[in-house]
Amino acid sequence: MYTDRDLTIRPVTEQDLHALWTLTYKEEAPEWKRWDAPYYEHKTLSFDDYLKEKEKRIGQDDFWLIEVEGKVIGSVSYYWEHQPSQWLEMGIGIYDSGYWSGGYGTRALRLWIDHLFNTLPLVRVGFTTWSGNHRMMKGGEKLGMTLEARLRKFRYYNGKYYDSIRMGLLREEWSRHVL
Repeated sequence: MYTDRDLTIRPVTEQDLHALWTLTYKEEAPEWKRWDAPYYEHKTLSFDDYLKEKEKRIGQDDFWLIEVEGKVIGSVSYYWEHQPSQWLEMGIGIYDSGYWSGGYGTRALRLWIDHLFNTLPLVRVGFTTWSGNHRMMKGGEKLGMTLEARLRKFRYYNGKYYDSIRMGLLREEWSRHVL
């Protein structure tokens, strides 16, 4: 568990599942999906179906929740792009729009990056987003991340092409950034 004032990131417990499901899979077209890879289809799930895969969420190292003053607002995660070379990509979702543009995502990612560098033998962390998600790119810049790749006109959404954006941060850059 890591805390920054009123914001905490921590592993998911069984008691968190209903709140996470409500934010992520209850609605057919949740507002957050317009920003989080909207070019991929989103499907609703019944709570019973969601619970069938609860072991993928509860107590996992690669998927934690974000809460503010005890209220679940999102999640942070990571996956291995290529584990033998320690190439890890991270993600974040702030599902409650009341917490957008207030610095919560940047603060949660700061805690998550600390956790990842403190617990894994990484030389780099990064994420992939799309050029339509200006808040995600701005958050990466605030954290000292570098634009590492831009695949032009790579994502098609609502009749328009967007770039795929990859941002990253090296351990030594993070050490200098957080001091």
